[in-house]
Amino acid sequence: MTHAVRPVITIVGGGFAGTALALQLRQQPALRQAEIHLIEPREIPGPGLAYSARRPEYLLNVRPGALSLYPDAPGHFADWLKTQPESAAGVPEFAARATYGRYLQEELGAALAPTAAAPRILWHNSRALTAPLRGGPGRRQVLLANGTEISSDYVVLALGNFPPPPPAGPDHRYLHHPGYHADPWAIGNLRRIGPDDEVLLIGSGLTAVDVLLALHKDGHRAPVTVVARHGRWPTAHGPVAPPYPSFYPELADKTTVAGVLAVFKRHLRAAAAQGVDWRQVIDCLRPDLGRIWGAWPLVEQRRFLRHLAGPWSVARHRSPPQNAQALADLSAAGLVQLKIGTVREILPAGDHLNVRVRPHGAPGSWLTARHVVCCAGPLLDYGRIADPLVMHLRDAGHLAADPLGLGMLTDAHGAVRGPDGVVSATLFTLGPSRRPAYFESTAVPELRQQAAALAAELARRVSQGA
Repeated sequence: MTHAVRPVITIVGGGFAGTALALQLRQQPALRQAEIHLIEPREIPGPGLAYSARRPEYLLNVRPGALSLYPDAPGHFADWLKTQPESAAGVPEFAARATYGRYLQEELGAALAPTAAAPRILWHNSRALTAPLRGGPGRRQVLLANGTEISSDYVVLALGNFPPPPPAGPDHRYLHHPGYHADPWAIGNLRRIGPDDEVLLIGSGLTAVDVLLALHKDGHRAPVTVVARHGRWPTAHGPVAPPYPSFYPELADKTTVAGVLAVFKRHLRAAAAQGVDWRQVIDCLRPDLGRIWGAWPLVEQRRFLRHLAGPWSVARHRSPPQNAQALADLSAAGLVQLKIGTVREILPAGDHLNVRVRPHGAPGSWLTARHVVCCAGPLLDYGRIADPLVMHLRDAGHLAADPLGLGMLTDAHGAVRGPDGVVSATLFTLGPSRRPAYFESTAVPELRQQAAALAAELARRVSQGA
């Protein structure tokens, strides 16, 4: 492929992944003449959905030292945080998500200013609808909802997470009921809940903890029922401790879940005998989780998802200690009631919603609430996602969901595969959509590394005319 004098790269999505990629592209000497388009329909590019909420009680679940935008400057966010008003009385151990959103906004905002020493980044406050192969050999024409068309050499999907699917069916009338909250992050959504209204949350992960703390902050007084399949709350972070030595070499040849689990349990026992916390054993494998996952055949990956993904999420994605303590206090006061089971039906009943909950292997029972808040995990299956751009690319045969419903099929560089297995030369992705390759593909350390690697790959292709 021969590029124009000014190659064009279009990034669809201006949350963390898209922001990190745009900033990494600017650092590539081969892209100095490039034009970078960032498509983000929110009013402010950078924070995305994850870091847009203006609620101080929503805390990051990772300490500042691990949250730099730049893999080659790991202390960047921590250093920035020291200069902010939030640190006037001392740097917080877990900063607010809104603070991190401001960090992303400031970094991207500085990059949006024109300069002769770096490629231009143009932000489009709109939504991408289609991206057909058109406008010349090896080019895509990205059509935006505002009518703008961008003829692009490369299009990168940085779409982030999509809302969870309806938690119950087949009767979906509840989706239009004023007491059903499909998106707990929507601005002002939770503030529609009265202080004495009965509330039921679906899910007991980090989102549910945030919702409980937000309701408590707003003065909610009535007990809240939380329904979760396994009935586990996120584990709390422990204190900062020396790292446990990596034992990945012992796992490198393990191609079964049982094989990996046996080695892992052996190290848990050894660590416990030395007084080392189990969290350090998990954390030492963090850089190698993608390789461990990738070594398993499909049947073993499916086995992990069926039996261990729930416990893994509880242990791996932890809550700040102050959040865990606040949750414990609410539970002790009888303001939070956790019920084990799966939501099977939700039926409107006037101003209320009737919810049928069925524990595993037991008959179901009905609960009634004025408000039901869906705190389930995101929809990952690209065969079901109804976003216009995703549907267009899927229907055109340019994008395929993976067999496990975790994301989309790609090559090692993030180039998207079609249903026929053919790798696109113009369409790439990064972020949660790459879970089929890495499983862990949502946290800052993984995403910033993906952004740096993809920026380098696109620069290589531009410089070689590939």
